[in-house]
Amino acid sequence: MFKNIFSKSINIPTLRLSGVIGQTGAFRSGLTLNSLNKLIDRLFSDKKSPAVALIVNSPGGSPAQSSLIAEKIIDKSKEKNKKVIAFVEDVAASGGYWLACSADEIFIDQNSIIGSIGVISPGFGFVNLIKKIGIERRVYTSGKSKSFLDPFKPERKEDIDRLKKIQEQIHENFISFVKSRRGKKLNKNQEKEVFSGLFWVGKRALDFGLVDGIGSINTVLVNKFGKNVKIKYIDQKKSFIQRKLSSSLSASLVNADELIDKIEEKSLLSRYGL
Repeated sequence: MFKNIFSKSINIPTLRLSGVIGQTGAFRSGLTLNSLNKLIDRLFSDKKSPAVALIVNSPGGSPAQSSLIAEKIIDKSKEKNKKVIAFVEDVAASGGYWLACSADEIFIDQNSIIGSIGVISPGFGFVNLIKKIGIERRVYTSGKSKSFLDPFKPERKEDIDRLKKIQEQIHENFISFVKSRRGKKLNKNQEKEVFSGLFWVGKRALDFGLVDGIGSINTVLVNKFGKNVKIKYIDQKKSFIQRKLSSSLSASLVNADELIDKIEEKSLLSRYGL
């Protein structure tokens, strides 16, 4: 009779993983293990919660930081014996998908962009520019390959071949991780396409087995845990220095740094039409 009146709410601790992965600026970082370490510990600290949730919205970034963050989440999940459920917003591509795969289940919106399981190393060449404006570049090294892929020097075939080998190693690590996490859920007949570096939207990603379903965090959690479920966000608390900076003249430097970060993030997102 009084069951519904006195029934307790079920808290699902939830951590947002949003932005570029890796160090991005002098005053703030993107998603790194260092910046997320304590937040991940807090995410798993509620002994009564039946599961934890991740909200992922990232175009990727550092492969190493993607791996380290995912490993931390998986280790804590095993230690605390808690299921992890990931919810993708706009995009979980490249390193963003690596993070999503740290979860036991992945849910997306019908318009979410998923995939890009590959490795990219963008850069520029300024050889003709410095010749045109009359600049002579002088570089002194004590190692044959110390000036590897110097943007002010002509490309060397051996440098490009070495870069591609490094990319292939990281790509294989990425593929191995996805297979270990998604297992039999992946569409075996489409593996070549899945690991090609392409990306997909909504249902197509579901058909490939890259995700487990389409649905919002609220809908999915209510279906799994009932109407009394509550999303408990784990937020980053600003340090004393950060609070002082935000109200001082140095804030202009922080804003300039954040602007550069946003430009970098926008550059990554533009690859996916966002």
